[in-house]
Amino acid sequence: MKRPVQMLLLVLTGVGLLHASLFSDLYLRYVKEGLRPLLIVSGVLLVLLGLAGAVLDRGREGHDAQGEASHDPRRHAHEGEHDHGHGHGQAHGHDHSVAPRIAWLLFLPALSLLLYAPPALGAYTASRANDKAVKEQKRFDPLPATSPLPLTLTQFTTRVQQDPQRAIKGRSVRMTGFVTPDKRGGGWYLTRIIFTCCAADSQSVKVRMYGTTAPPADAWVAVTGTWHARGALGTRSAEPALDVRGTRRISPPVNAYTDDLPLMPS
Repeated sequence: MKRPVQMLLLVLTGVGLLHASLFSDLYLRYVKEGLRPLLIVSGVLLVLLGLAGAVLDRGREGHDAQGEASHDPRRHAHEGEHDHGHGHGQAHGHDHSVAPRIAWLLFLPALSLLLYAPPALGAYTASRANDKAVKEQKRFDPLPATSPLPLTLTQFTTRVQQDPQRAIKGRSVRMTGFVTPDKRGGGWYLTRIIFTCCAADSQSVKVRMYGTTAPPADAWVAVTGTWHARGALGTRSAEPALDVRGTRRISPPVNAYTDDLPLMPS
């Protein structure tokens, strides 16, 4: 890979980053929303570096061409003899300005940012990813009287396993997420994948669903129901699970890698 191609790779990578973070929401499949400014700055810098490198290389080539044109022929002949006596200079050496051939593979991720949007993480990842540990919570505010009560999957799990007042008992709740089939068969989970920083450190939070046939894997659904009584409510023995009263297909959210409250139906 020669210098002009290296500069082109920098520009393509920068344009790809700008396309994913500035002109679309594709970056949300890779990193958290708060990292968007850093991606934009990185894209701009890569484009500027590539363009600056191309301009400097062109100026250097013009200077070398001018120097060769004004070169003394007798001195050139003398230097030619000198090089011949020393094994033709660098003619048989290695050109360290050329990158190894494997560097061509770097074009694949650069082009993928422009031409191919990878699918969002879903049921396949959630069934193999680490479950997100629910943090210990000592104080719980009273639940509003809204019914069904909108909760995140994390809030529901925390209430089920840690609330000593067992305020969730008998309450109709509403949650949203995507479908992850139970790999043991015969059931399914409502799931959210959560980024701590980026896709590499993603974790999943899942709530087991009872009383209804599993929708298609990766389908986004809104679910209403009540806690499925299994284990001692308010303790770690309680299963985060729901007796489903109703399901409705919904569109995936723009930012799918958070555990947000469900939107109330219009």
